[in-house]
Amino acid sequence: MNKLLIEIKKLNKNFENNNLTTKVLKDINLNFESGKVVALVGPSGSGKSTFLHLLAMLDKPTKGKISIMGNHTSNLSEYKKNQIIRDYISIIFQNNNLLTDFTALENVAIPLIIRNKNYNYAVKKAEKFLKQVNLSNRLNHFPSELSGGEQQRVAIARCLIAETKIILADEPTGNLDYKNSHEVFSYFLKLKQKNKIILIATHNRELAKKADYTLSLNNGNIKRIND
Repeated sequence: MNKLLIEIKKLNKNFENNNLTTKVLKDINLNFESGKVVALVGPSGSGKSTFLHLLAMLDKPTKGKISIMGNHTSNLSEYKKNQIIRDYISIIFQNNNLLTDFTALENVAIPLIIRNKNYNYAVKKAEKFLKQVNLSNRLNHFPSELSGGEQQRVAIARCLIAETKIILADEPTGNLDYKNSHEVFSYFLKLKQKNKIILIATHNRELAKKADYTLSLNNGNIKRIND
């Protein structure tokens, strides 16, 4: 049975600039259940990244309610918020956010190390996930020594290693070639069998068709466009 992981009620997000208000999200009502891969599509600048940042508690809504695993995010202390992010949420950022002074292997191992896992265990598991994204020959390379696509795959491995229930991915295949894009998306599809919700913002309509369903964000509104 699928479990409700994210609940959104009357979510609004506005940005103010020079006394002008831009309404990025307007009265969004959505539920996300476990065991699903969901694609989020929409024009550039429509608010896809903003929406993911709100779900990841990296930004606050103007109005409305977001609940993560039954926790109303607006009422949380910083300690509790960080605990929920650590325990339940993994994020793949559009710009990768790799630590430049750490190797690919160390970057991927970090989520386990900060969860107080044994260092040798973390490194061994990081090797396994880097192998899954075809980077076994880049373990000891620093981000500056990797191509854009390789950096993206390191970021994907780092996200997946934590094995959280909620995965938020912002254009995870944006820098990848056709083969790697489809391999990564296929791996996301396998993950849903582990009762996760994987929400993927993407411009790739071909990959979006492989998701369980697609949400379209345009003019501040989100609509479900297929099952």
